[in-house]
Amino acid sequence: MTAPYLTFRHATTDDVSTIVQMMSDDPLAARRERFHMPLPAAYIDAFHAIDREPNNEFVVATIDEDIVGFLQITFIPYLSYQGRWRALVEGVRVNKKFRSHGIGRQLMQWAISRARERHCRLVQLTTDKQRPDAIKFYESLGFRATHEGMKLHLDP
Repeated sequence: MTAPYLTFRHATTDDVSTIVQMMSDDPLAARRERFHMPLPAAYIDAFHAIDREPNNEFVVATIDEDIVGFLQITFIPYLSYQGRWRALVEGVRVNKKFRSHGIGRQLMQWAISRARERHCRLVQLTTDKQRPDAIKFYESLGFRATHEGMKLHLDP
């Protein structure tokens, strides 16, 4: 099947409810996200904080005007690799109605190209170990599990 033509653009405040709905429509994320209207203000506040930071980009992929995927990419300066930057990709999602049509691949290829534009040395991401299909997907793009990631969840 031919991958659909996507347009990529920076997300806007008007997109946040669609983004949160897509985040909450995932078995793992459903335990931590709260999609209902009115949308909890914390989501809008977080989006504004991301949007104000010049090294953060929240990008949506659209078909026509419909959001079918999104990701956040953060550009981080490092001293290692002789002071080169790296890109951290987070929160990659594709609308469940559009999965297995190459949208995730196009979205990630966009992110990799964006990292190259910003002269990053590497692109890194984490994915939950409970997502074997996602792990295979990222490996198909050339990502390798070279480090063991760890997280410490802090109480609110």
